[in-house]
Amino acid sequence: MIRLEPRLTRPKWLSVAVPVGSIIVAAILGALLITLSGNDAGATYGRIGDRAFGSVTAWSDTILAATPLLLTGLAAAAAFKMGLFNIGGQGQFVMGAVAASGAGLLLGDLGGFVAIPAMILAGMLAGAVWAAIPGFFKTRFGTNEVITTLMFNYIAANIASFLIFGSESFWRLLTGSGKVFPQGKPIAEDAVWPAFGGGGFNMPLGFILGCVAAVALWALYRYTRFGFEIGVVSDSPEAARYAGINVPRTGLAIMTLSGALAGLGGASDVGDIRHLLDPKGLGQTGYGYTGIVVAALARWNPIAVIPVSILLGALANAGRSLQGATFPAGLVGTLQGLLLFCAVSGEFLTRYRIRRGARRPAKATAEVIGA
Repeated sequence: MIRLEPRLTRPKWLSVAVPVGSIIVAAILGALLITLSGNDAGATYGRIGDRAFGSVTAWSDTILAATPLLLTGLAAAAAFKMGLFNIGGQGQFVMGAVAASGAGLLLGDLGGFVAIPAMILAGMLAGAVWAAIPGFFKTRFGTNEVITTLMFNYIAANIASFLIFGSESFWRLLTGSGKVFPQGKPIAEDAVWPAFGGGGFNMPLGFILGCVAAVALWALYRYTRFGFEIGVVSDSPEAARYAGINVPRTGLAIMTLSGALAGLGGASDVGDIRHLLDPKGLGQTGYGYTGIVVAALARWNPIAVIPVSILLGALANAGRSLQGATFPAGLVGTLQGLLLFCAVSGEFLTRYRIRRGARRPAKATAEVIGA
């Protein structure tokens, strides 16, 4: 007989074994699917590795693709760490893009020293407000945050679409081809975010900000009183209340922080990648949802989010560059789904251990205790 038994303690090695094992198992399952589709799994993975890491240019493209995943992954990790299920990272990402593009269009002529910080702050503020609204209803009235944050994703998407396709707003290009084909107005060249590096390698500003945010979030959890309160609330809200911790205020603060990180991702999408508001492009990427995969694989560890985002960024980069008749359609999405499935399964095994043998009868257990 096989049964599940809750773990009283979690060995530290599980923190490394679970994400590594999830990646290995997902790669094996992906190889099986590729083989069943009539393709060579080894050759396919080789092509993915070459297009993702095979050259300096490939590395630059991978880091660029990883940037929004890093920030949305941090957003998901920040909320999930406390047990809050912020599924609204996509909407917060979109609202961050809306606010940042507006700031870039408004202040771009004043130079990058003014426009770029304004875009960063505008994106973070918009994402924070968009997350704080469902966070308030959660902490004040006990509303299910999964439903409210998910619904806010659709509202944000419709707002962005209205600004470009349903109105003659400040964000829409109204001259040239914009009169016939609705499109976003490009930000000024001075408002485009810089990239750093040399020798053909470029690291976008958004990725650097994401790494700084990851270290800051890790330090917040580990060394501050607020981080200690988050851990107590996550383990036992009742014990936190008994200890005098304001649980609703802590929950609202962490939801706001989560939204600010996702909003920063939207600002980076405008400043580093698109340079305009593109509602269709934002919807197709689904960065907010993929960020949940990143956070799950990293087991909510902000530092671990960095390499995991690079891994999924490599998959996305390779998938775009290899699209064609000889590349298995939907492979990248399938691998990402397998990674999430394996990560969730691994998280389950960190909470329970598998035991073999029959459960001891209650009567026999009582006799042993009595003896």
